[in-house]
Amino acid sequence: MTKRFLIFACISGLTAVIFGAFGAHILKRILSEQQVLVFETGVRYQFFHTFALIAVALLSRYTSKRWTTIAGWLFLVGIILFSGSLYLLSLTEFLEIQYMQKVIGPITPIGGLLFVAGWASLLRACVDYGGGRR
Repeated sequence: MTKRFLIFACISGLTAVIFGAFGAHILKRILSEQQVLVFETGVRYQFFHTFALIAVALLSRYTSKRWTTIAGWLFLVGIILFSGSLYLLSLTEFLEIQYMQKVIGPITPIGGLLFVAGWASLLRACVDYGGGRR
């Protein structure tokens, strides 16, 4: 899983840079200031949790593999749901899919809860550190 999470982190970091540049250079011209802020929030949280995925991969060598693996999957799905839903929400008007806002909107907090659960799982892995559990 270590290699897989490192690969996911690299893909996430790569796409976060691309999305950040896209938001800064293209979306600022076509979206409202509020929509751009929503998009940038998605990019910011994607970056934070890209680094969390790297931490998961590194810590899995020293702490509980079970809990670091759980944390990694929670972070990864959290990125997809939280950041992905914010990207879509910011673009609903541009993509002419405003009717999807009621479906997309509730997904964001689910992604946020997965981030919280991921950090709690990583905490559990670190608490187990040195306890002989792997």
